[in-house]
Amino acid sequence: MRRADRLFSIIQIMRQSKLVRARDLAERLEISERTVYRDIQDLIASGVPIEGEAGVGYVMRAGFDLPPIMFTETEVEALLLGARIVESSSDAELARASCSAIAKVEAVLPPPLRDYMEKTALLAPSDRIEAPIPFDIADVRHALRGQNKIRFTYTDGIGAGTCRTVRPLSLAYFGAIWLLAAWCELREDFRVFRLDRMANFESLDDVFRHEPGRTLSDFLSREETWRRGKRPTNDPYLLPRHESTWAEPSKPQTDDE
Repeated sequence: MRRADRLFSIIQIMRQSKLVRARDLAERLEISERTVYRDIQDLIASGVPIEGEAGVGYVMRAGFDLPPIMFTETEVEALLLGARIVESSSDAELARASCSAIAKVEAVLPPPLRDYMEKTALLAPSDRIEAPIPFDIADVRHALRGQNKIRFTYTDGIGAGTCRTVRPLSLAYFGAIWLLAAWCELREDFRVFRLDRMANFESLDDVFRHEPGRTLSDFLSREETWRRGKRPTNDPYLLPRHESTWAEPSKPQTDDE
């Protein structure tokens, strides 16, 4: 690792932690503690607000940051591919934001990386099969952000419909379908809903607070979350109701009660 990259990595690690020991930095960066001590002193001498001492640990005062221009080629590929996947999704607002974000990143990259970014041949075609959604996905994201309850009618895998009021907790994108994890007031439990089976979507003024046992962390701590699915049929948009579940990350279990 180049010295400049190593110093940058030390700063990034310290920004994410309250207290960092030299031993931890040495193990993470695969260098000696002596090198860590020398790098810390060089950073302090250059004006980075690091406080602490050997044998105790180091902290960096809040508010210090570096401009995001020190990307590797692999990091550029990861950013670009992720942005192009978002650009090709059903969420038009996110697609526009993704395009704008990439333009901002490109503007601050040094010329060699900017040229590499323009020539990167990692694509995400927008003509893939995707289940149609009868409302704007951005409305779901806004409800997530504002912790607003939402109401909609839901049609399960055998065509039965119910009216649901839920607390939205997370959106997940599985390529052909979008899923919403939520706390369902009708079932009084967590449920996962396919957005393409939702209709009459309405974001309510009712703002909810995260309560123990009803949070996203509680949902993710369960054994059956996104990782439980049902055997697919020839119809990619239909998950049957009465078949046993099986482990399949790409076809998560939805609320087909």
